[in-house]
Amino acid sequence: MIIFGAKGYLYQLAILTLVCGRCGNPSAHTLRKRVNKFTLFFVPLFPFSTKYATQCTFCGAEQQVSKEQAEQLQAQGGMGGGPGAGPGGQAYGASPQQPYQQP
Repeated sequence: MIIFGAKGYLYQLAILTLVCGRCGNPSAHTLRKRVNKFTLFFVPLFPFSTKYATQCTFCGAEQQVSKEQAEQLQAQGGMGGGPGAGPGGQAYGASPQQPYQQP
């Protein structure tokens, strides 16, 4: 009898300040990496799927990003250009923020 299966691992790579494509708020986003590994007798052997995503901490929206976009976001620390267009064609990514001035 051979026991095999899969196990998922979730890694938090960074916390970035981005403008959410869903709610439009500049808020913290977690950059995560999800790796699924093939297991044999409950021992993880090799990865067969790797996906990257950002999740807005304000509204909970999750946006899938490519490996290159995730590496770019991680290297830039959340500043500069974003990873592309978000839901609804709105800009999704980092944008320079103006300091808040009280009236």
